[in-house]
Amino acid sequence: MPDRAATLPQPSRAPPRIDTNAVSKPLQDLFAGWHVALAQPFKGLTADGNVEPRLFALRKTGASVQAIADAVRAFAASLDNEQRKAATFPIDSDIWRTWSNIHRNLMRHGLCLIDLSEMQRNLAYGILRASLGTQTYETARNAMRLNTTLAELTGLPLEFGEFYYWISLFSEPSSDRPWGFQVDGHHCNINCFVLGDQVVLSPILLGSEPIKADAGKYAGLTVLREEEARGWQFMGALTPAQRAQAIVGKDLPFDGFAAGFQDNVVLPYAGVPSTAMTPAQHAQLADLIRLYTDRLTPAHAKLWHAETLTHIDRTWFGWIGDYGDTAPFYYRVHSPVIYIEFYHQPGVALPNAGYNRQHAHAMVRTPNGNDYGRELLRQFCDLEAGKARQ
Repeated sequence: MPDRAATLPQPSRAPPRIDTNAVSKPLQDLFAGWHVALAQPFKGLTADGNVEPRLFALRKTGASVQAIADAVRAFAASLDNEQRKAATFPIDSDIWRTWSNIHRNLMRHGLCLIDLSEMQRNLAYGILRASLGTQTYETARNAMRLNTTLAELTGLPLEFGEFYYWISLFSEPSSDRPWGFQVDGHHCNINCFVLGDQVVLSPILLGSEPIKADAGKYAGLTVLREEEARGWQFMGALTPAQRAQAIVGKDLPFDGFAAGFQDNVVLPYAGVPSTAMTPAQHAQLADLIRLYTDRLTPAHAKLWHAETLTHIDRTWFGWIGDYGDTAPFYYRVHSPVIYIEFYHQPGVALPNAGYNRQHAHAMVRTPNGNDYGRELLRQFCDLEAGKARQ
C-alpha cells in the first residue's frame, strides 16, 4: 500500500457537488428522506415524541469560553470577504441540521479544508483544539487522517481524504449573544453552540473505516478503541440476568438510530435501567458516560458530566448483538439529558464481509430539544422578545 499511496493523485480542491438525481435509486430514496426530515420543525430526540420541559436553563457556569472565541476570531480574520461570506450563517439557520456522515459532497456548506491555505487549516484545527478535550481532539484529527488511509485502500483520492471536511461559522463570538461552529465530513461531524459561558457539543459523531491504519501514510493510527472497550467491559460487569435485560435486539442496525437527519427521532428508553444496578455498576456507568462528556475541555466536561449525574437514576443501558470477545456490537446510554450510541458497521467502502470491528461510529446527542443548543437559543430569543416588548 505505501507504494500505491505514493502514486495516487493529490487533489487540490473540494470534490464537486453530487447531482442527487444522478445517483442510484436507493441513494435517491435516502436523500428524499433527508428532505422530508428537514421539512419537519426541529423538536429533538425524545423518548415518546414529547419534549420534557425544564431540563436546560440559561445560566452562568464560570467556565471560560475565551479560548474558543479567540480561535474562531483568528480563523475568521484569516478569510477574505468571499470566504467569510461562504463560511458564515445565522445562528438560527437550519444549515446546522444538514450534516451527514456520507463521504460525498452532498449538502455540504461552509469552506472545505482542502480549499484553504495551510495556515488557514491550522487555524481551523485550532478551533477544534480549543473546543474539544485533548483525547477527543486527537480522535477527530485521526478520523480525518484515516480518511486518507481509506483513499489509499480504495484508490479513490477524489472521494476520500484528510482535508475533505467543511467548516461553518454561525454568527460571531460574543460575550452575551449565541454563536457557534460546525465541522462536517466523513466520520467527523462536530456541532458546537456557545451562549455566554455555556457550551453545547452535540450532535457529535466520530468514526472510521478502518479504525486502524495497518500501513500507508498514517500507519499505526487508530480511533474509538477506548469507546469500544469500555462499553464491552460495562456489559461484562452486568450479571447474566442484567445482560439479558440490556439486550434490546440481536440484529445490528446498519447505521445509528440517531445519525444525521434523525434530529426528531423517537427512541423509548430500553435495556437495563440504572435503578436495577448495584452501586459499583452505577459508578462504572457514570465513568462510561464521562468518557463521552470528556469530549469537551475539562471545565465544561465537568459541568456536562455533573448534569448527566443529576439524571443518573433515569439512565438506561442498551445493547444489540452478541456479547463475545470479537463479535461486533452496538450499545447505547440514554437519559433525559444525554444520548450515546456506539456501534460497529459492516464494510461500506472496503470489501469487508458483514459486520465487523473494523468500522465503528460513536455518537452523542442532547435529547429533549437541546441539540445544536436549540433549547438555550429558544430561551434566549424569548428573553430578547420580552425585552423588545417592554
